[in-house]
Amino acid sequence: MIKEVIVVEGRDDTVAIKRAVDADTIETGGSAINKSILKRIALAQERRGVIILTDPDHAGERIRKIVEQRVPGCKHAFIPEEDATRKGDIGVENASPEAIRRALERVHTSFEGRESLISLDDLLEAGLSAHPDAAARRMTMGNILGIGYCNSKQFHKRLAMFQISREEFLAALTQLEEGGTGQ
Repeated sequence: MIKEVIVVEGRDDTVAIKRAVDADTIETGGSAINKSILKRIALAQERRGVIILTDPDHAGERIRKIVEQRVPGCKHAFIPEEDATRKGDIGVENASPEAIRRALERVHTSFEGRESLISLDDLLEAGLSAHPDAAARRMTMGNILGIGYCNSKQFHKRLAMFQISREEFLAALTQLEEGGTGQ
């Protein structure tokens, strides 16, 4: 049984989570998340803790940001897009139980407002920004580090938010350069 309550987008996500682990969920009902749902999430955070596990798409990121803004200190789990896609449809409900368990094993706690241990120059040097393959490289690095995919500005923010150390960053970069995918 997972102690924290897992925040997901919908009923199909809850079904997928329950196939993978023994856990309670709160469904946001999609991106039209309302005040009563946010109150339930805040209570869950206060009593048991919360893990946000939304779809690896724009709507999922929007929900993640809304919940994080209103309920600080949540933990975050990310499923890589390729593990959550079936027949062109992206969502937690499409992920295998193994992919869900992997994501939950690599949970990160948000430390909003912390200074990044990795500089923007480090991102440039690593080819994660202003590089022809920067987006693909960030996707792979995000998978390796377990922080998901995002643009370079957001990637830098996540490195700070999840307090990714220089050692973790360099180890992930080495794995990237050696052809690793983080899966």
